[in-house]
Amino acid sequence: MKWSKMIIVILAMLIAATTTVLAGDFDWLRDLNVQAQADSSGFRARLAARFQIGDAQISAVLGNIPDPADAYMVFRLGELSHNPPEKVIAVYKANKKKGWGVIAKELGIKPGSAEFHALKQGHDLDRDSGKGKKSKPGTSNAKNRDKGKDKSK
Repeated sequence: MKWSKMIIVILAMLIAATTTVLAGDFDWLRDLNVQAQADSSGFRARLAARFQIGDAQISAVLGNIPDPADAYMVFRLGELSHNPPEKVIAVYKANKKKGWGVIAKELGIKPGSAEFHALKQGHDLDRDSGKGKKSKPGTSNAKNRDKGKDKSK
């Protein structure tokens, strides 16, 4: 009896550790969910601005996905894989227990690719236009654009 309890505890710990390792690449989704739940209208506005979409499309995705951060991933994966949100949602529903890495791969985003690394780095909702690099605090995008230009002209 004692051995069976110990084996169950060890198996539970192994499963928990494996899940944590697999989820580690996308830990930032938890923080994004907290932000989205604290300010849902602000989150919707950030999605609209970042992906250049309307409220109807945001509502449609949020209505099919359990967490707001997952809705972000639907739009981001659609953008990176050149697929509409409906296709991403279908792949998500078929593979959600396998994780976002598998979903990305199913959509044609190869592990190790620049696109996959961009996903693992976190969301980009705070970028001005949704494209390009985020500015460092205290710098403007204009300053960053002008870096490296020959000013003698």
